[in-house]
Order: sequence, then structure tokens, then C-alpha cells
Amino acid sequence: MTTIAVIGPGAIGGTVAAWLVQDPALAITICARTPLDDLRVETPSGVITARPKVLTDPALARPVDWVLVATKTYDVDSTEPWLGHLVDTHTRVAIIQNGVEHVRLFSHLVPAERLVPVMINLPAARSAPGRIVQSRHGIIAVPAGQNGDDLVALFAHTEIEARAHADFLSQAWVKLCGNCAAIVPALTLRATGPVWSADLEAIVRGLAEECAAVGRAEGADIADSVVESTVANARNMAEGSTGGSIHADRLAGNRMEIDARNGVIVRLGHKHGIATPMNQLLVTLLAASGSPWVK
Repeated sequence: MTTIAVIGPGAIGGTVAAWLVQDPALAITICARTPLDDLRVETPSGVITARPKVLTDPALARPVDWVLVATKTYDVDSTEPWLGHLVDTHTRVAIIQNGVEHVRLFSHLVPAERLVPVMINLPAARSAPGRIVQSRHGIIAVPAGQNGDDLVALFAHTEIEARAHADFLSQAWVKLCGNCAAIVPALTLRATGPVWSADLEAIVRGLAEECAAVGRAEGADIADSVVESTVANARNMAEGSTGGSIHADRLAGNRMEIDARNGVIVRLGHKHGIATPMNQLLVTLLAASGSPWVK
């Protein structure tokens, strides 16, 4: 029996946990702030339910084989009490978060060789604790190697497609290029498609081109088509759609992952001497809007 603890049963963590529970060879524990009776996820294949063990007190946790961290990037330090009880000398920690700095954010808590960065594309929204709607089948990418291969194996009996990649860095940066334009609807509070214009296209293109330039400086392989896809997705964004989690978080009055999505482009651009005026401008404007923001 492989033991797994999932820290953060939100839309992503809850969906991942619910799928993993379907495999009887896996023993899943949910680590949450508040009690949770069960999980119910509406997936493209139908509804799945689960009643995993739920802990709300880190002191009651015991070492496991795997920890899957699915918190927001600004909540890294809140995982320390859990990791202190869940992680033993054999435990590996998978970081299922946005951005491209997974290992850097957790290396002060867990030895880097036991950290597994995870790029996930899993459109899901939580309507209430334990109640989630998964709108499309999920995709997971991890670095090639033993840790990555072992993590992929955990998802063999799920409908989440997990694969190990020799060039994981590019996988992470390509996703960030697609996500960086979400700061526009988060700032304007409306979908980009219905208000599309040449000026708006220049903003979205600038965001994506800056991200691609910084990613390439970091060593990622990012085709020009990635930028074009980001522009096309923004152009076709339907009325009433949210531009991803930061848009939804602002609508809900929640804290947003601006640093992991756009601030990192500015910071690493400065490191490489690459100008990122469009990302810098929108990050500054969103901060000035009075919305919750992470420096």
C-alpha cells in the first residue's frame, strides 16, 4: 500500500485526491484547515466520490510515502507544520502549483533531491468544501527520472494523463506563457474577447512575448506559436468567462498569485537584463487597484 497525503483540498488538490482514491492500492489522507466529510467531483466522465481520511491537526499526521502539495504559492510556509510530521527520510514531495519556481519555494523545507515539481493543466472549480467541477481531462508533467516516473505511476488508474519529460523546464514555461495573459481580465474584471481591439492585442502579445523571452533566457524552448496561441485564446475568450484562477480569485475577493504568474517574469527578466515593461505595468496596476497582492 502506497501512502499519500494531499495538502490543500481545493479545486486542484481535491480533484487529484478524488481520482487517486479510486485506486485501492493507494491510501490517501487529506490535510486541511477545516473538517471535510467527503469529496464529490463532477468530471467529464461522470461523478466520482471519495471518503479519504481527513486531518486538520498536523500533530496527528504520520510519515507517508508521498506528499502532494496543492496549496497556493503564497501559502508555502503554511505547509511547514504538515511537512514536519509527514516527511521522513524516504518521503518524496510533489509540488502541484502554478509558476516555474516550485523547487526554489520549498528547498528550505525539504531536501531538493526529494522535491518533484509538477506542471498541471486541470480546469476545475470548487463550489463548496469537497464539491468540485472538473471541466476537462487533466494533464500532468514532471521531470524525467526515478522520482518523476514513480509519481506518474500513481496516476495510472486515473483519467489524469501524467507523463515524465526530459525537458520539464520548457513544459513549465510554456504553461506560464499561456497563463501570463490572465492578468488582463483579472485587472479589467471582464473577458477579453468581447472587448478585443488592436490595442488590447498589443498588451496581450507584449505579456506573452516578454514571458517567452525570459523563459528562453532561463533555458526553456518556447516556440513562437506559443505566443500566438496565447493571443488567440485571449481573442476568443467568451463573455462571462473567467481568465483563470487569478481572475476568479479577484472576483471572490481572495488573495491572488500575481508573483507566481507575472511577478516572476519581471524578477527573472531583471536577472537576465531583459525588459518586461508590459508585465511590470500590469502587476503595478493590479497592486494599485487595492486588490490582495503578493510581492
